[in-house]
Amino acid sequence: SAMTPEEITERLQGLADHERARKSLKYFRAEPGGYGHGDRFLGITVPEIRKMMKEFSGIPLATVETLLQSGFHEIRLFALLHLAARFEKCDEAAREKIYRIYLANTKYINNWDLVDTSAPPVLGGYLQGRDKGILFDLARSDSLWERRMAILATLRFIRDDEFGDTLAIASILRQDPEDLIHKAVGWMLREIGKRDRAVETAFLDRHCREMPRTMLRYAIEKFEPGERRKYLCRIVRISPIRDDLWL
Repeated sequence: SAMTPEEITERLQGLADHERARKSLKYFRAEPGGYGHGDRFLGITVPEIRKMMKEFSGIPLATVETLLQSGFHEIRLFALLHLAARFEKCDEAAREKIYRIYLANTKYINNWDLVDTSAPPVLGGYLQGRDKGILFDLARSDSLWERRMAILATLRFIRDDEFGDTLAIASILRQDPEDLIHKAVGWMLREIGKRDRAVETAFLDRHCREMPRTMLRYAIEKFEPGERRKYLCRIVRISPIRDDLWL
């Protein structure tokens, strides 16, 4: 018989570890004012979640969607890892269903680990060979997590040596106010560089002057020291006294 969302939740809650949950609050910035503010943690490790996924591999997608709406971070992670794993194995009709569930529930996909484990396989996987317009909408969202989904989804295209969407979305996000976006964009640019350094450096040559330092640092992490210095020295420092001296 199929397990209900409540029964699966109960099984996962049985793995709770309060000390680890306390550490997770800090790690995922769930304290007041943090980007994960208000989230609740059980303190379950990812390997434990993956083991549980194997046990419940055949559950209905409606059950997974209910779990994705859980107040507990690790139960949402369980649902997302399940959707990602299932997406790889299922037919087109089920893939479309998983994609729809994903987009209908983005407000529950609200921390970097949740986004990073699911956006490339589900969003990127579904949009491979399709119109990517939705990613450009997400890139312009007020939600930090939707913007991170937009750039992370393109990891799936980068792995097929398709860089255009990543570069276009990086360009939209290059002045984003959020550090977590700077890191994600820099990381995707670095992934492009692993496959085609010339494509990455052409983008950096055009945009590095207006990039946040963190974004650039992540993007050039694998460069030779001399090359790294060359890019870091190009960042415009605005003088507090007279802006025009620096232009």
